[in-house]
Amino acid sequence: MVRKKKEEKTDYEALNSHFMLIPRMDAGTARDLIDLGFSRTYELAGRSPDVLFDELRKRKPEAPRFKLHLFRMAVYFAETDDPDPRKLCPEAWLD
Repeated sequence: MVRKKKEEKTDYEALNSHFMLIPRMDAGTARDLIDLGFSRTYELAGRSPDVLFDELRKRKPEAPRFKLHLFRMAVYFAETDDPDPRKLCPEAWLD
């Protein structure tokens, strides 16, 4: 008997969201931002990435720490008219 691998659902809402315009953004983090109540990138301007991450952890205690780096990158992108390409990489936001 051959077991089929469980197919994962494709999150089209996250994939088609404005957050996917952010370079190196992943659909999972886009979904997290949508679940936190955001729908547009500009809504992240002025937000604290640390507070966003804390809110995510309240909802999803298992959320990995690297999400904080993606939140930092997303807020930077939202607040910057001409973002530095070197800062549009999650590794640039490591502690």
